[in-house]
Amino acid sequence: MTVPIRSDESDADADLNWNQAEKTALLQGEILLKTQSHTAWGGAVTATMYLPLQRARVFELLTDYPRWVNYFPALTHSQILGFTHGSKRLYQAAKKAFLFLTIQVEVYLRVFEFVHHQILFRLEKGSFLDFAADLKLHDCNSGTLLTYSVKATPTIPVPPIFIEQAINLELPANMRQMRQVICWG
Repeated sequence: MTVPIRSDESDADADLNWNQAEKTALLQGEILLKTQSHTAWGGAVTATMYLPLQRARVFELLTDYPRWVNYFPALTHSQILGFTHGSKRLYQAAKKAFLFLTIQVEVYLRVFEFVHHQILFRLEKGSFLDFAADLKLHDCNSGTLLTYSVKATPTIPVPPIFIEQAINLELPANMRQMRQVICWG
């Protein structure tokens, strides 16, 4: 199940200011999801989940970028291309079927890591007009809250129904898959 979160907070506050029902849902394994509009045919979403692992271990697993193909079923390739100016260069490719349409995308990303706290992904080039993703990690009880925020606009117009489907159905499923692989291999 996915639990929508309040949209009356700033993004900076949304990471930690949960009401008791939201905290309980997170600790019980729910994915909290907040969608936002982003350009005419783009999308923006923030998803948060609880991982019963220490933040340092979660960070170590998340920064093993070739392993991301195990986290996200549509991701077909994830490779570190090199290191420059305090960041990593990352190539990722994905393939997804929607009804009678198969979409293939690729991105070259600049990745900025803030040890044990945050990972920023910024588009260099690829199948999007714009793309930015942030992963934030916060201590929570004996584990970690992982907050994943992404904003993207594809280069070709995509009907909003596809974006809504991906956000509301597939992102939570992908986050659950990520939690499964991170926590239980």
